[in-house]
Amino acid sequence: MSPAADVRVLLVDDQELFRQGVAVILDAQPGITVVGTAADGAEGVRLVDGLSPDVVLMDVRMPGTDGVEATRQIFAPSRAALRSHPVRVIVLTTFDLDDRAATAIRYGASGFLLKDSSPEMLAHAVRTVHAGSAVMAPQDLSTLLEGAFRPVPVPPAAVATLTEKERSVLSLVAAGLSNAEIGGRLYVSESTVKTHVGAVLRKLDLRDRVQVVVYAHEHGLVGGRS
Repeated sequence: MSPAADVRVLLVDDQELFRQGVAVILDAQPGITVVGTAADGAEGVRLVDGLSPDVVLMDVRMPGTDGVEATRQIFAPSRAALRSHPVRVIVLTTFDLDDRAATAIRYGASGFLLKDSSPEMLAHAVRTVHAGSAVMAPQDLSTLLEGAFRPVPVPPAAVATLTEKERSVLSLVAAGLSNAEIGGRLYVSESTVKTHVGAVLRKLDLRDRVQVVVYAHEHGLVGGRS
């Protein structure tokens, strides 16, 4: 069996010293390779198209094209359709519960990290999002998004395709419960919960649990509102 390819990382930050430091840290980690760096969001978007990284570490606050707008452009359907493999974005911010980070997550980012995170946490986050998971707990994400949306009055038609159990799972995932906690709440096994989560992702055309949380907040499907 051939060894797995390294996770290809692109760094986007307007501070050169920070970019260089993070590049050295990540290049020293097994299975991770920094393939490029960018000083602003516009350059970052161009390099995503040109270098096809697996993971982008994106500073949220930069002059010119900031990390929020760059994230929006990266996940624009017309641009995403041209990629041969998915790209994940981790937003970097200097303080917790950043409203700009919440907006970037709405646009498709897989979570956020504080810029003073440890090297071990940074490497773990890169590997985690590359595997398709979020880099923050759903409960923290739910708190971050609380109040960020004015729910639309009528949910999308796709919601009607969910079974009653799947709607309950959607609501509980969005509220920040783990699969084990959801299983306890609904009196089903954790494997059954995983099956329901998979059905929710498929029917609503969502990529991961991060998108489930965003979707539910956006359409008023959290907690008792489902």
